[in-house]
Amino acid sequence: MSTPAEIRAVAERRFAEHRDKEIYSPLGDMMLDTIDNGYAAMENLVDLWQGRGPVGGYKIALTSKPIQELCGVDQPCGGFVFKETIHPSPASLSLSDYNGLALEFELALRFSRDVPSDEGPFDENNIGDYVGACYPAFELIDDRRADYAKLDAISMLSDNIWCGGVVLGPEITDWQDFDLSSNPVHLTYNSERIQEGNTGAAMGSPMISLAWLANLAASRGWPMREGMIVISGSTFATIPPKPGDHVVYTIEGMGDVEVRITA
Repeated sequence: MSTPAEIRAVAERRFAEHRDKEIYSPLGDMMLDTIDNGYAAMENLVDLWQGRGPVGGYKIALTSKPIQELCGVDQPCGGFVFKETIHPSPASLSLSDYNGLALEFELALRFSRDVPSDEGPFDENNIGDYVGACYPAFELIDDRRADYAKLDAISMLSDNIWCGGVVLGPEITDWQDFDLSSNPVHLTYNSERIQEGNTGAAMGSPMISLAWLANLAASRGWPMREGMIVISGSTFATIPPKPGDHVVYTIEGMGDVEVRITA
């Protein structure tokens, strides 16, 4: 069983790696023994990152079965989003501000009131009572130039599942009028429409994702406050952008989220 000192040492290692802009690596000899301890290391890292300001919400990762199998788990994983890393669209992003930027294509949800941890368990029907708005969104993955052939969930958890921030498109307050299990989406990359899909691609519906995250948060004592956002999982595979790229993700009927990439 990993000890509190071993968990803290992992968090301190990750903190130093980010400070020194090192390439990501799995934990190796420092590997923790359970997913729960991976979360504990993440929480320690967030504590060490107090200088980044307040937490602005949460993310959901590893939502597809193939990526779960690749990472050795049978469930998604959650992580933290810092408020100062949430940007409005259109956004201009510099690759030099990240240690390995990639884009994911998501629906973000904003809480209209606090989510009481003792009101669970949550499901896709009752979690909607706490949602005030949705947004087309990019998650900004900062993978620190990782080798994707060497992934495991515990090591990624100890690094906050690589969350580098979020870009939010227009706020949609009449989200109940949309079928979030099947609403069409498409991706336009440098003026070429390259992919089509729907908002249910991650876990069947963003509301299923949100309910899963709310239950995780309740079990771990993570506060889910009014105004926080949750990014619910990507509809398409992660894409690493290049300088000069112009990327637009469209949730049909809800609008566009847009980024331009500079060096």
